[in-house]
Order: sequence, then structure tokens, then C-alpha cells
Amino acid sequence: MDRAKKVEQVDELSHVFAETGVVVVAHYSGLTVVQMEDLRRRMGAAGAKLKVIKNRLAKRALTGKPSDGASGLFKGPTAIAYSKDPTAAPKIATAYARENDKLVILGGMVGNTILDVEGVKNLATLPSLDELRGKLLGLLNAPATRIAGVVQAPAGQIARVIQAFADKSAA
Repeated sequence: MDRAKKVEQVDELSHVFAETGVVVVAHYSGLTVVQMEDLRRRMGAAGAKLKVIKNRLAKRALTGKPSDGASGLFKGPTAIAYSKDPTAAPKIATAYARENDKLVILGGMVGNTILDVEGVKNLATLPSLDELRGKLLGLLNAPATRIAGVVQAPAGQIARVIQAFADKSAA
């Protein structure tokens, strides 16, 4: 690989480490091409990406950055999974690692915070941004629904009383 290509890849990795919501670092030794394509397809469906990287270039991209301590994760055959949504890549990676023991999660990064394996697994259990937005909207709509029910309740009671009198008069 020529020098210009290496510089381009270091710049790309620097951008990934700085701009994405989460980066998961994993070993992929022993995965077949079909399995890697399956993992890439799952990542793509969730809005995440998987990339096999050169460790030296990743370490160079991290040099001088606040997340420089994560450079210790880059040893052996390494791939990174990353996404804007802080839960998308960890969810797919941990689910795939449970299915296939050849994918070994080493750790990750969220912004400047370095995560160990347990941190990545904990992040994977959190609801996604869309799920959180849905829950928030549900909480905001719940008081309005309750108010409408309370306002309608007296009218319903009056209607039932009138109906009871009408039924009693008819009988």
C-alpha cells in the first residue's frame, strides 16, 4: 500500500473515531467470507458499518486524541463496527458474537470514553434512540389521554343514569 493511500485511510479512521456515536472493536479470526458478509448486511440494516482495519493505521489515527487509550485494543485481526446511534453497532455485534464465537468483542469507544467488553454489552441492552423517542412521546401523550378520560367520565355517568330512568319508565 502506498503512502498516499495510508494517509487517506488514517484520515478516514480519524473521522470515524471523532464523528460516530460508538465504535466497537472486535477480533474476527476464523470467520468465513460468508459470515463476514452476513455481519456486514446486519450492520447495514441497523444503520451501522463494519470495517476490517490495519492496527497500525488505527493507532496512528488515535494518536494525540482524547481516546488515545483505546489504542491497546488494536492487536491481532481487528475489525471495527461503528454507527451514529450509540446502540446500533453494539447490539448487532453482541448478538452476532453470541451466535458465532469466532467474533470476539474487545471493547469500544463512545466519544472520548473507552469501554471494556462489559461496557459494550451494557450499551447493547439500552433501547435505541427511536425506542427512547417513542417512549417519550408515549409519556407526553399519557396525561392528555387521562385528562380526556376524566372529562368524558361525568358525561358518561349522566348518560347511564338517564338510560336507567328511561329503562325503568318503560318497564
